[in-house]
Amino acid sequence: MEIRVSFPGGKRVDAELEGTGFVVRTDQARDSGGDGAAPEPYQLFLASIATCAGIYVLSFCQERGLPADAVTLVQRHDYDDSGKKLTKVKITLDVAAEFPEKYRRALVRAVNLCAVKRALADPPQFEVEVRHA
Repeated sequence: MEIRVSFPGGKRVDAELEGTGFVVRTDQARDSGGDGAAPEPYQLFLASIATCAGIYVLSFCQERGLPADAVTLVQRHDYDDSGKKLTKVKITLDVAAEFPEKYRRALVRAVNLCAVKRALADPPQFEVEVRHA
């Protein structure tokens, strides 16, 4: 898949996902010179982890006929002393009392299947090049 980036003005940066009809819109916070009209790219990165884990939780529940609303997924982040380097992503699954005990460990295994999480565990190489248009 190709992702084509455009700059629609201000501090906004959009990413068009080829063949999907979707455009992911980003902006910077007001204190960073943006309008705060959309999430910042780093916020989308963090949200991609949580939502990826979430789709695995949802699928797990749906496949077993369990109510997905019996599970709340909360993601938190730890940073180093400078507050700039992400050091830990913590995902907590709060389950309702009626959520079957026998599925709780399996639910954790389902979250660990998240493709975004796995890509971070074995990161790809990055290559940047400049071409003449």
